[in-house]
Amino acid sequence: MRQLELGERKEKILKAIIQTYLETGEPVGSRTISKYSDLNLSSATIRNEMSDLEELGYIIQPHTSAGRIPSDKGYRFYVDQIIREKDDEVTEIKDLMIQRVDRVELLLKQLATILAANTNYATMISGPQYHQTKIKFIQLSRMEAGKLLIVTVLEGNIIKNSMVDLDGELSEEELLNLNILLNNSLNGLTSDQINLGVITKMKEQAGSRRQIVDLVLNEVAEAIRANEEDLQIYTGGTTNIFKYPKLSDGQKASELLGTLEQKELLKNLFTDEGDGQENTGIQVYIGDETLVQSMRDCSVVTANYVLGDGLRGTIGIIGPKRMDYEKVVNTLRSLMSQLEATFTHDQ
Repeated sequence: MRQLELGERKEKILKAIIQTYLETGEPVGSRTISKYSDLNLSSATIRNEMSDLEELGYIIQPHTSAGRIPSDKGYRFYVDQIIREKDDEVTEIKDLMIQRVDRVELLLKQLATILAANTNYATMISGPQYHQTKIKFIQLSRMEAGKLLIVTVLEGNIIKNSMVDLDGELSEEELLNLNILLNNSLNGLTSDQINLGVITKMKEQAGSRRQIVDLVLNEVAEAIRANEEDLQIYTGGTTNIFKYPKLSDGQKASELLGTLEQKELLKNLFTDEGDGQENTGIQVYIGDETLVQSMRDCSVVTANYVLGDGLRGTIGIIGPKRMDYEKVVNTLRSLMSQLEATFTHDQ
């Protein structure tokens, strides 16, 4: 019945009225909606739509104000819409995690966007890191003359590419034999497990191409080292901070947006162990509790995620101090469980 009564424009205006009223507690006028909604409509057009919404019973006008407030019917619309949207988002996340994405980075970038839309706050997700990274697959491919492409796939489908120079050319048969040798010898090993015995045996089997084994081992070691030391951070919904008056001040907003672009400044949020909650790894930093100066007017909620054995990272949600903590914590707790269950099942 709702779809017959309300078009998309009326739905957006009603939602904006309700959200604004929930934030301010004051009756909402057309000029306020014209500033804060994404409709790009004039105040006069919005007034006409608000009159229609009032006739339909979704909003009412207090006698003492020119603004409107939601009616019970309006609140019911809002709650039903939220439930429907959240059900769709849960399905979207599940579908996303079921898909066989080739790279974990793609999944994390998409999750950052979904979480930002779900919570209406800014989000940050640190890329997965291992302290004992295992080799999953190695592929050698000839490029132009004298060039060899080494593709190293680490646990978690993290891909590292490198190019090395060769002294001579490799035949197709030699290239095939080297690929078989490398994968039979190295798959499933960590850098600590690639000991002298493993290396000596590989060189013996490689024969005259033993120098290529050295080249590959150096590149694989570098790929593992870079993966264990380099912290990737993916962000989503950074412009959401402009929705909150205490964060949207020009200078504060500029500093906060700048921080969200600087990986080095964000590392403190992802490397601090804290006390946390034992089972969930969820931590809440309020105001000065955060280790990042530009976030002193914010609250930051972080949670640890697990994508299989040893592959771990952190998700952070940044918003105002009057954040909806219950919603954020529940969202993170649910997501952590889904991620862990999905990737544990895939092992």
